[in-house]
Amino acid sequence: MLIGLGNGCTEAACNPMIADAYQGTRMSKMLNRFHMWFPGGIAIGSLLSGLMTNMGILGQSQVWLLLIPAVIYAFLFFGQDWPKAKVEEAATLSGNLKAMLTPLFIFMIICMALTAITEFSPNQWVGLILAKSGAHPMLILALTSGLMAIARYFGGDMVKQFDQTGVLLGSAVLATIGLYLFSSQTGTMAYVAAIFFALGIAYFSPNMLGFVADKIPKSGALGLSIVGAVGMFSSSIFQPIIGGWIDADQKMAAEQGLMGDELEMVAGQATIGTMMMFPIILIVLFTLLYFRMKGKKSKEVATA
Repeated sequence: MLIGLGNGCTEAACNPMIADAYQGTRMSKMLNRFHMWFPGGIAIGSLLSGLMTNMGILGQSQVWLLLIPAVIYAFLFFGQDWPKAKVEEAATLSGNLKAMLTPLFIFMIICMALTAITEFSPNQWVGLILAKSGAHPMLILALTSGLMAIARYFGGDMVKQFDQTGVLLGSAVLATIGLYLFSSQTGTMAYVAAIFFALGIAYFSPNMLGFVADKIPKSGALGLSIVGAVGMFSSSIFQPIIGGWIDADQKMAAEQGLMGDELEMVAGQATIGTMMMFPIILIVLFTLLYFRMKGKKSKEVATA
């Protein structure tokens, strides 16, 4: 619970801070760089944990490593000026609520829920499928998290080239391909699936937040916090439903005479196949958003 509160406070404070400190594509770049270190930290941590475990250092002792970045964080923030809200209405509760009741914000809330489910729900089975292909669990974590970190490092360049809506649409397509490969392939192709999936989900969170900060600025810090919270909340709420799919797929696999890891893998692939509907829905929604924002931009240029 305390780790969850720490993560929540970090997101709630830092996302609006970055949105207010930078402008345009620079803001998108820095949001991607900030979110780069979520998977980046996991990649480094998984390698360190694997090394420490091999050295016989217990998990309880490994947790003390968390204090090192915490102390560095405190030192970096101490005495710094907090950026002011770019839009005056973004600093007021009434202005935030008014912006959050718009159709575009509600649409993004729905999209955020689907991106979070796409990102977090399949991870339970991705590791198992790759492990059956001979990979070590910690290396799997390092591979997928490392790819996400690298992708987010270049996130600003991607947004500059394709805009936030283009990046989000491309991400949904890559995530769909990744899940399809996971649901149908094993062996070496499972690593190819991991690459597609990692690159697909890498740009979801930072660019969803970047879009809201850029296109719905009056929603302010509250709006960004709500969008982030909806992602976490929707993922947890949907777990029982996905659990029902898993139970049904495991039962079907058992009826085929499968047991042990083979049963788990076949059931996991079947469940991932069902989960493909989330990024497929996102492809439709982000396509609509892409043309909606493109048409709005063309109209603004014509008016100017």
